[in-house]
Amino acid sequence: MNIIFNRIEENFQRLMPFVAYRKPNSSEISGLFLEDDTLYFTNDFTESGFIFSPFDSEEKSVLLPIEKSEFIREKFQIEEKFLVKNDVEVDELHKEKHIRLVEKALDEINKNHLKKVVVSRQEEVLLDSFDLLTTFKKLLNNYVNAFVYVWFHPKIGLWFGATPETLLTISDYHFTTMSLAGTQVYADTKEVFWKSKELVEQQLVTDFIKNQLKPISSNLKIDKTETVKAGNILHLRSRIEGDLNKNSNLKELIRKLHPTPAVCGLPREKSKNFIIQNENYKRTYYTGFLGELNYQNKNSSLFVNLRCMNIEEKIAFIYVGGGITKESNAKKEWKETIAKSKTMKKIL
Repeated sequence: MNIIFNRIEENFQRLMPFVAYRKPNSSEISGLFLEDDTLYFTNDFTESGFIFSPFDSEEKSVLLPIEKSEFIREKFQIEEKFLVKNDVEVDELHKEKHIRLVEKALDEINKNHLKKVVVSRQEEVLLDSFDLLTTFKKLLNNYVNAFVYVWFHPKIGLWFGATPETLLTISDYHFTTMSLAGTQVYADTKEVFWKSKELVEQQLVTDFIKNQLKPISSNLKIDKTETVKAGNILHLRSRIEGDLNKNSNLKELIRKLHPTPAVCGLPREKSKNFIIQNENYKRTYYTGFLGELNYQNKNSSLFVNLRCMNIEEKIAFIYVGGGITKESNAKKEWKETIAKSKTMKKIL
């Protein structure tokens, strides 16, 4: 058995903070394991460690500092075969509420108050039984091209995720990010057709990122849009890279990007206000970001916290949402959230 899996169980039983994660398409797991339950925060993103940041950028980001942690990185292989359900229950309870929320968002868009807004919902799944390691291993097995993690702090809670979206990687002053938007269910076909709604949504995100980064960077390059698969879902993605100006810093770069229109909307502040006032629950760390902050040679690798869940005793809180533009259809948006929720429900 891998050392890292033993340490996950040990720290969790002792209620000590830890994170274990695997980057997309990697055969290595990394982990940070703390020996005290102090809640550390970042002040200005110059610290080193694993960062766990909320959706609301006004709130503090939790840090598991490298200097206070035992850091382990090892190759892993999971020998066990896990049963993963495909016939998951559909949550009809929130259907009307979510459709009303989408319709309200469409009203705001039609009044020209918003160009796009991402609305989400929280779903509760009652667990007959729950095993932390089995859940983590199932995520690792089933979502090879995602950033898969388990994160725990006794003062915050237990989170899992398998996110397809990079917020930012930066080495020296060279950074890469991505514009990810548009969703459809994978239909086991090589030919993928995207409608104008998804193409427009993707372009909005790309244009926003480009405009945000121009003042603080040079050599901006935007790759051609491609289709990528995350679990049973397809997305549109454009890779963006450039060089951060020497008089700018990581905090400024993060603030320019987060929250992106892929998780918030446009204009950003108006969309954020709409979300906070109308979603009827607090997102906390869903659609925030997480990852390595200033590891060796000041390298950072940050991911948007999508396809995630928070476990509290025998309840799993699953979070799903979608981008609303003027071409959105409320019933279709509801179906999209059902497709996205399957990522976590299959594992549970």
